[in-house]
Amino acid sequence: MLTLENLNELRQKTLTRSNLDDKRQETRVVVGLATCGIAAGAQPVFETLKAETAAVQGVNVYRAGCIGACRLEPLVEVYEPGRAKVTYTRVTPEKAKEIAARHIIGKTRLDEYSEELDFTGQLRIALRNCGIIDPEDINEYIARDGYQALAKALSDMKPLEVIETIKKSGLRGRGGAGFPTGLKWQFAAQNESDQKYVCCNADEGDPGAFMDRSVLEGDPHAVLEAMAIAGYAIGSTKGFIYIRAEYPVAVKRLDIAITQAKALGLLGENIFGSGFSFDIELRLGAGAFVCGEETALMTSIEGKRGEPRPRPPFPAAQGLWRKPTILNNVETFANIAQIILNGAEWFAGIGTERSKGTKVFALGGKINNTGLIEVPMGTPLRFIIEQIGGGIPGGRAFKAAQTGGPSGGCIPAVKIDTPIEYETLLELGSMMGSGGLIVIDEDNCMVDVARFFLDFTVDESCGKCPPCRIGTKRMLELLGKITSGRGEAGDIEKLESLAALIKRSALCGLGQTAPNPVLSTLRYFRREYEEHIRDNYCAAVVCKAMICYEIDAEKCIRCNLCKRNCPSGAVTGGKDVDYVIDRDACIKCGLCVSKCRSDAIKKKNC
Repeated sequence: MLTLENLNELRQKTLTRSNLDDKRQETRVVVGLATCGIAAGAQPVFETLKAETAAVQGVNVYRAGCIGACRLEPLVEVYEPGRAKVTYTRVTPEKAKEIAARHIIGKTRLDEYSEELDFTGQLRIALRNCGIIDPEDINEYIARDGYQALAKALSDMKPLEVIETIKKSGLRGRGGAGFPTGLKWQFAAQNESDQKYVCCNADEGDPGAFMDRSVLEGDPHAVLEAMAIAGYAIGSTKGFIYIRAEYPVAVKRLDIAITQAKALGLLGENIFGSGFSFDIELRLGAGAFVCGEETALMTSIEGKRGEPRPRPPFPAAQGLWRKPTILNNVETFANIAQIILNGAEWFAGIGTERSKGTKVFALGGKINNTGLIEVPMGTPLRFIIEQIGGGIPGGRAFKAAQTGGPSGGCIPAVKIDTPIEYETLLELGSMMGSGGLIVIDEDNCMVDVARFFLDFTVDESCGKCPPCRIGTKRMLELLGKITSGRGEAGDIEKLESLAALIKRSALCGLGQTAPNPVLSTLRYFRREYEEHIRDNYCAAVVCKAMICYEIDAEKCIRCNLCKRNCPSGAVTGGKDVDYVIDRDACIKCGLCVSKCRSDAIKKKNC
């Protein structure tokens, strides 16, 4: 059994060995090996660096989670005694050999491969260890104050004190609705039962969202420690992490982390000799979006079809197996240990009056710097888009930002100075959600954006309640009519009427928020809907039924590529005859545009 004294000894040994503090004596080489890095080819880079430096004294190569700048993967960072960190971007195995020979061994920085990552305006709490520690080595987590918060809670705090600390911190659930975390824990603690449960929602399903996955891949012990603290606070001895099977790297690292924590006595019986016991199991989901809803998630853990249950009773009273249960998402748990260690006032001093702390966002879409960011609550959207995100590619105009995924809504360009916090987003018709932030530019059709998100929701509906099962389908059919050029007067009013009915009567959050993308785009981009219906016109030239392709004869170099690649034979012409596209035969696949060497083919409203 690990004691607090043993924990501190292990912490100091790891600091000395792996140089995780500022007193480095050896060179530490870190390779980002989260899913984003692995997909970009980081695994062979890691293996190359290990092989090339194996015989070099004083050099260690480590895996890490997501460093944040996903657009620059694979990423390699070199930490040397007395020298500034160097970040190498888009590293290949060949570049890795050069880095090993010239920098790690030869001590000469390769400026042609390096790039300074600008984290100005960011503050990392949930992501504090991601991209720094080896997520498969518990000792590295311990070296960064890991499990100190659990030790503090068990040795110096009563369960009620833990709950009060979380309440005073102002931490709200980072999974979507923003319910006060401490209040949720308090409700569960007040309900007497022979068994209580702590659940972690890692069933991240929003299109474009990868925040929770990145935390689990880069810092899994932060979640395990927080769940144990939550268990102590509410009187639970059992926890479950519900994670989608499509996250194999996160699943693997959670498995390793749980095994390591049990081996050191940080999970299991009589933790730190306190008499408190807590264990955690994984449950793999099959990718059903509805299982992100708390009651559907618990039903799935029980081995049943993942469908939501009516509330009340709420999970704090009757949750998993009808026992008092708390459910928080990954990012919420990732803040807990730091709050316990640094105090409620510290966390409450970050952010805004109504939204405390920081928020992790997966920044994607039409933005130069795609990746993972963490900013204080209240950070203006403009700063995120223009400073952190680096603006819109190609100099195009920012049109909107979709927050909250299929359950959220669009923030239009006129609201770009909006501070990002819970209530402000709700007032705009959007929501915080789990943290997906998809940037939309002038080339996007907002009616089509609404159709895309609603199509996702229709597919993911569990079908249990008619408002969601039938109502969203009818809304999708109306959007299909409008984007295909068959819209009629009154269709907008039908959409609004259906949306209001579904929001009032759907059983769970999936159905209740499904109309949000439609309502928010109607609120800010109603003219686009009207143009589609009245004028058969798509301003962004996206909706296929309203567009056609034309070849500019003056620009055409008669290379014949458009004709050769047209799958429907719609292109005619030859060496002595102008190339033209038969609109009736054209299937509007856009292949001719992508193959054209002279930018001679354009799409336009017919």
